[in-house]
Amino acid sequence: MRACIIAVGSELLTPHKVDTNSLFLTERLNDIGIDVRAKLVVGDDVDELARHVSAAIAWADVLAITGGLGPTEDDVTREAVARVLNAPLVLDPGILEGIRRRFARRGMEMPEINRRQAMVPRGAAVLPNPNGTAPGLWMQYGKCSIVLLPGPPREMQPMFEAVVAERLAPRTGGVALFRRVVRITGRPESDVDACVQPVYSRWLSRAVPISTTILGVLGQIELHLTARAPSRAAADAALDAAVAELQAVLGDSIYSVDGRQLEAVVGDLLRAQHLRIAVAESCTGGLLASRLTDVPGSSDYVDGGFVCYSNASKIDWLGVPEALIAEHGAVSEPVARAMAEGARARSGAPVGIGITGIAGPGGGTVEKPVGTVAMAVMVGGESRARTSRFIGGREQIKFQATQGALDMLRLMLIRRAAP
Repeated sequence: MRACIIAVGSELLTPHKVDTNSLFLTERLNDIGIDVRAKLVVGDDVDELARHVSAAIAWADVLAITGGLGPTEDDVTREAVARVLNAPLVLDPGILEGIRRRFARRGMEMPEINRRQAMVPRGAAVLPNPNGTAPGLWMQYGKCSIVLLPGPPREMQPMFEAVVAERLAPRTGGVALFRRVVRITGRPESDVDACVQPVYSRWLSRAVPISTTILGVLGQIELHLTARAPSRAAADAALDAAVAELQAVLGDSIYSVDGRQLEAVVGDLLRAQHLRIAVAESCTGGLLASRLTDVPGSSDYVDGGFVCYSNASKIDWLGVPEALIAEHGAVSEPVARAMAEGARARSGAPVGIGITGIAGPGGGTVEKPVGTVAMAVMVGGESRARTSRFIGGREQIKFQATQGALDMLRLMLIRRAAP
């Protein structure tokens, strides 16, 4: 079954209001095996909303609309749906009386404008709303089930739970959607896709079919696997097998199959090997230390950090030789190594990372353009260094630099733990 979600409200088209209802609806629909194929945000315009409703009911099995059920002139959801379904709005006396009683319990008289909330498309089933004045509505149009829900989450969520239990779940045959995210770093999206496409192209024909989406995000690639299965156990078995196939192809490029971010993966490796880390950062300005310490329990392995932005601080705080900077430049692998070693020497930690680069937008040269970052990692007596050129704005370059350094450390720790 395929679903479309429409969130109604001109305020959702501004930078000040975020549509969170669609996230809740997607999760609950997926839980019962309904695949959300489209999400829309539409302003308070009856003609525009009617156009999108008409398009959705042509293909969707379920159309969930949130918002626009209030008492004011800009609450146009009922009117738009009634127009598309050619179902005139009629007054429901039961809804009207319920709204009057709700106001009376608060010692108030119902404003006349609230009569709008008692107008429903002819033939619609009313969904009670114990948490507000706007009732929900359920309609069937051909194969498409249409549910109109109030916008406030405290009203919408319990109403939709009742709809799922009573009306939708029995129609899905007990099949649900289960997801797994595989995270990869250090390889471009096109390379990852070329490697894994022959693998995941076979999954749709299996007893538990698995669909795959590849997503390139900052500093990493994500493979989103979705299994359609009758139980969590069946889905987990199929997803475990699929992940094993990906690991056989991509190897250590995969850093997470269980939802952990890279800093958490590295932290677990440090903890398992009883290692502590100190970091020295220039262009990243403390972002690496922040990411490491964002993980609960990171005091088990994080010793400290140094933000050495100027050459003088690199020399004074970390003991980077002035002659080394003069010979190679502050943005260089020799200086990154000296920073990592200085962080280790000052802290006594066996693991050190040094990062120095040009985050921009200024400061670049022909030889070292903006985005050039030198990174060095030291673990015990082993050290690695490399220079990368990242693209994007200042924040993007800083994040990619920390991602690259963390991945260097991850791979060194994996090799260190190997028998």
